[in-house]
Amino acid sequence: MPRWLFALLFAALIFYTDDYVIAGILPELSEDLGVSEAQAGQLVTVFSLTIALSAPVAAMSLTRVRRSTLFTVTLTIFACANLAAAATSHFWALMALRVLAALCAGASTPAIFAWTAAQAPPAKIGRYISIVAMGVTGAIALGVPAGTLITHAVTWRGSFVTLAIGALLAIAMIRSTMVIDGRGEEEVPVSRQLRALGKPPVALALGVNVVAMSGSMMAFTYLAPFLSGAVPDHELRAISFAVSGLGGFAGVWMGGVLTDRIGALRTIVTALVTLAVGCAGTWIVWLGSPVSTIPLIVLLVALGAIQALGAFALSPALTAHLSTTAGDGADAAIALNTSGTYLGVTIAGAVGGAILAGCDAGAVVAAATLLVGIAAGLFAASTRITADR
Repeated sequence: MPRWLFALLFAALIFYTDDYVIAGILPELSEDLGVSEAQAGQLVTVFSLTIALSAPVAAMSLTRVRRSTLFTVTLTIFACANLAAAATSHFWALMALRVLAALCAGASTPAIFAWTAAQAPPAKIGRYISIVAMGVTGAIALGVPAGTLITHAVTWRGSFVTLAIGALLAIAMIRSTMVIDGRGEEEVPVSRQLRALGKPPVALALGVNVVAMSGSMMAFTYLAPFLSGAVPDHELRAISFAVSGLGGFAGVWMGGVLTDRIGALRTIVTALVTLAVGCAGTWIVWLGSPVSTIPLIVLLVALGAIQALGAFALSPALTAHLSTTAGDGADAAIALNTSGTYLGVTIAGAVGGAILAGCDAGAVVAAATLLVGIAAGLFAASTRITADR
């Protein structure tokens, strides 16, 4: 594996950690800035929404910029924004700086995946993408605990300083390893990119990511209340989240390996079936609540890992699929796929919360299972259209 691949993995880890780190420092940040935790939590919402809106625009408008130049500029601004965030004492100034950092992430993260896919040998495209995607998984697994540890060691401001230092290190790694980045890509007119994105197989594949992510993240987001209702007198949250994190790491790598061995289409099917089995199995166990026997408790934890396995295996396979089928709109399709991930997370939180407010946690998992089934149907429709053509 080339060294630039691991430089981009580290850059992805830094960009995505900046989103998730807030969850670990929320109480200290809100107290220091004199705002409620609910208001401080909007820093996450604004960051995610900014990426979702800016990524496709950046992908379509920055194609001629050399990738190493793009990453250097965005990481530099990103580092400055995080240093300023560490120094500010005003909530709305911090909000503006979060938007600036998110714009940098939105411009770079889809380009990281698109460039990786373009440079990867055809037989290893899945594995190359999965390695970079480890940065996303690592951010989810490490972002919250890292922010918490740094906050306890110094203050919440230390988390932003650490991310700024990480961004500068990522620049050094990129500048020393991306030696084959001679120029930017050929500029493709926006009209041609939009036509490519509007093709039913591409549009449906993008929809698969949104719906599947909504289902998987709905089950993950409301895992804590689900466990509290299903398993009385057992503290399983930490174990379940840890096991799910391991399942996520395994899923990313499995998705890449399978994409290279059996193709992106079959890997997507495998990932969706795995995700559906995890969600449906969890709901079935819920129907027998309260769960009081050790075997059923172990099964419940294992099903959470299976969900994560399927959800994260889907990401590299979809990215590889879009990079080879979207034609002139490949970069924009990958950017929209990134936006779709954030949109799915937003939908998961809103819809899952509404269901939980009127029903029990089991209904949330049932809804998640339904969404995964809809995603499978969308993908079946996309492959059927492709076959007919």
